[in-house]
Amino acid sequence: MSIERMSAEELLGVDKFNVDEGEAHIVVKCECCLECSDKPCLYICPAQCYKLLDGKLAFDYVGCLECGTCRLACRQLGNSGVATWTYPRGTFGVSYRCG
Repeated sequence: MSIERMSAEELLGVDKFNVDEGEAHIVVKCECCLECSDKPCLYICPAQCYKLLDGKLAFDYVGCLECGTCRLACRQLGNSGVATWTYPRGTFGVSYRCG
């Protein structure tokens, strides 16, 4: 028996997301990220919510795993108001499930 490596998209497909389209639980002001040369969020986010499009940072909270990793890795988050982060409202957010 062999174990195949799954892509991030395949792994995220196992989880269930109930997206709150009326109120995002995380808001990133991507224009503030222009000053950042390292952009650790591109590499550290396990859900790959951060993307570099045409040289600018783009963020989509829809697949967010609510892990808070970006808050720990980014020097800007929380300190200068680049983002606001709260837990999703009741019944919204990610539900982890196995297979």
